[in-house]
Amino acid sequence: MKTLLVPYYEHPAEQPDAWDALVAAAPRLYGVVLNPASGPGEAPDAAFAAAALRLREAGVRVLGYADTDYARRPHAEVVRDLLRHRDWYGADGAFLDQVSADPGALPHYRRLAVAARAAGSASLVLNHGVHPDPGYAALADLLVTFEGPWDAYRTLDVPAWTEGHPPERFCHLVYGAPPGARASAAVHCVVPGTGAHPWGTLPYPLEPAR
Repeated sequence: MKTLLVPYYEHPAEQPDAWDALVAAAPRLYGVVLNPASGPGEAPDAAFAAAALRLREAGVRVLGYADTDYARRPHAEVVRDLLRHRDWYGADGAFLDQVSADPGALPHYRRLAVAARAAGSASLVLNHGVHPDPGYAALADLLVTFEGPWDAYRTLDVPAWTEGHPPERFCHLVYGAPPGARASAAVHCVVPGTGAHPWGTLPYPLEPAR
């Protein structure tokens, strides 16, 4: 099973060995989140385009990153980012970040989900970072229901409604984790990184390949 969803936010020209490790790990990867500049940026980046092409050729989903600012960011701006990811980097999926968990925001995200599919996203990931209202499960292929440090992860409570869904529909993103730390979600990423930029490190299973 492809269990690793990797949000790796380092430039391919600065960390080529790490990107080589991601390509080599293709059989284990659910996908890689492409995030050139807190989104696609204002112009195409040739290094990211080349990295995305290598990943796709290896059979890895490339998920274009777009911030939704907990439903505060306008619909059109998010869709613009997804179209740029598709056109500039060939992204075949979308990773929507800072997604609201509130049921009141469901109509907003339902529209975004429809727009993402129309923009060519075969896979849609919603990163709530917490367990959202159950209604979100119908919108996406994968829900990120935890993003945070290892210390908080160890006491994570899982709501009963998730038991009605296949385990591969949920993902946990854990940082600041010690060697040997494991996630309980079917799809996951556990990294050693800490501070404001934990996603500049690879998950532990890929570390020896760096």
